[in-house]
Amino acid sequence: MSFVRLSFVGLFALAFTACNSNSSTETAQPPAATATSSLASPQPGAPTGKKRLLFFGNSLTAGYGVEPDEAFPALVGEKIDSLKLGYEVINAGLSGETTAGGRSRVGWVLRQPVDVFVLELGGNDGLRGLPLSDTRRNLQAIIDTVRRRSPSAQIVLAGMQIPPNLGASYAADFKRIYQEVATKNNLVLIPFLLEGVGGDRRLNQPDGIHPTPAGHRIVARTVWSVLQPVLLGEEGMGVGG
Repeated sequence: MSFVRLSFVGLFALAFTACNSNSSTETAQPPAATATSSLASPQPGAPTGKKRLLFFGNSLTAGYGVEPDEAFPALVGEKIDSLKLGYEVINAGLSGETTAGGRSRVGWVLRQPVDVFVLELGGNDGLRGLPLSDTRRNLQAIIDTVRRRSPSAQIVLAGMQIPPNLGASYAADFKRIYQEVATKNNLVLIPFLLEGVGGDRRLNQPDGIHPTPAGHRIVARTVWSVLQPVLLGEEGMGVGG
């Protein structure tokens, strides 16, 4: 992502923060995760005959401002269904979520075991200038919880970047968190979730932060390029670059 695009995104950072300033209250009663495949969301403990792929994130995962079937998790689910890979795709995104909120919510979401867990959190932390040590600690706690609840699950970490409004050093350190956390935990890494979308007026809603349906289609392709080998069990499932 170029400096120009980062700067453009930065113009809307304060508006984004204000719109999501009540995230701490949103996590008090977590909403039910939404199944994005053709199947209805199963009751706890009900066998479906399918493996479970869960997307856990903030408004980007939740599909803020677009229809549920236009958000990237649903588009990935359509791809999975078309290939008959035998996965149920669940969207557990929550608008305004921080890593701290995710840390408190993840146990509730994982009442049922999962086979693949896609972790997309941290963007709100960075835009609000929260301590990077807290972001790192919360991401690690979420990963630890997933491994306790679903020991065999494959975890995919979605990397994020922020504009240099809070200083180039903070932005660089924020970006570095994802690679370091992925390396430490031997996770599959999506280097930058919004690659090719962040900062492009044509692919973002008026707030300059949330992708349009066209933007989500690009995000879905980015996610799929990393996720496909995981689902197919191919080699090359180590940490991304």
